[in-house]
Amino acid sequence: MTELVTYSLEDGIATLTLNNGKVNAFSHELIASFNRGLDEAEAAGAVVIVTGQPGILSGGYDLKVMMAGPQAAIDLVAEGSTLARRMLSHPQPIIVACPGHAVAKGAFVLLSADYRIGVDGPFSIGLNEVKIGMTMHHVGIAIARDRLTTPAFQRAVINAEMFTPQGAVGAGFLDLVVSPEQLLSAAVEVAQQMKKLSMGAHKGTKLKVRKALLDALDAAIVLDKTISLM
Repeated sequence: MTELVTYSLEDGIATLTLNNGKVNAFSHELIASFNRGLDEAEAAGAVVIVTGQPGILSGGYDLKVMMAGPQAAIDLVAEGSTLARRMLSHPQPIIVACPGHAVAKGAFVLLSADYRIGVDGPFSIGLNEVKIGMTMHHVGIAIARDRLTTPAFQRAVINAEMFTPQGAVGAGFLDLVVSPEQLLSAAVEVAQQMKKLSMGAHKGTKLKVRKALLDALDAAIVLDKTISLM
């Protein structure tokens, strides 16, 4: 593993910690490192916790890559979309312990997990693509439509509205909000409960429940590769 995503395994729980600068930007390298972490967790049969640095899960894609040209942006988003699909179909549960802001791709990490815990504080969670001049990609629309409430979907995707952690619970980005000091212990507590599941039944049920979404994502990933986002 590189330092962009550190991996640790303890008591059947694999923790992936994003560590890529002050906003934990999603680059090609970080996505590759994230995938290697999921590979290790899957091989170990471990429940996964994904987290970031104090105050930030991720601020989104690496802007240097996104501004390098239309094809560079399309290629990076395609890798991120494929990662989101993988998370949504991962055979073991994925819990995200969000330590603060989760914007754009950071928010899609929340929407791609099985359980999401945030922290109370002056943090923003949401999809700012329209605000920064980016047309929402088809994969993003499909994930947001499936995981957010109907009113929040319209506000988040079309209006780029950002939510407080408490508001993010009502919108569908988060399941629980705790104090920053409680975040990791709360995530481990949920992971311990998840470990009691039959992993075969969890995987089979997850794939049934999300079949329509996963099929839609397969088509959307292909479509997004042909359309400029900027």
